[in-house]
Amino acid sequence: MNIVSKILAKILVGIVAALRTWFLILEMFLWTKPIGLKTFSMTAEAAEATATLAANQGLYNGFLVAGLLWGLFAKKRDVTVFFLACVIVAGVYGATTAKFSILFIQALPAALALGLTLMSSGKQDKAGSEPS
Repeated sequence: MNIVSKILAKILVGIVAALRTWFLILEMFLWTKPIGLKTFSMTAEAAEATATLAANQGLYNGFLVAGLLWGLFAKKRDVTVFFLACVIVAGVYGATTAKFSILFIQALPAALALGLTLMSSGKQDKAGSEPS
């Protein structure tokens, strides 16, 4: 069971990173395009007026992706846990301030990945890395 949960945890972390990558693309490059307007239910005028803010949000999503991939590929559970927690906090905040569905689209996958990461990890060394 431990190897299965480790694999599932890594898959879920990868899915969370992929979702954040998609949000980066939407916010930085597609905000004013038809798919961005439809996704965020905006008029072209509203999108143009907020494009710089959206690009900034997209950049932050890029930092989350970088952190998640760093934790995943460097086998650093503490890094993965930190960045998953950041995604969860951002998702909960977005759900309470912007659109409730953000809770399910962003926070829930990260919470599942965090739960599996914590459950599946064995002992760590002092640097926070998983044993090989």
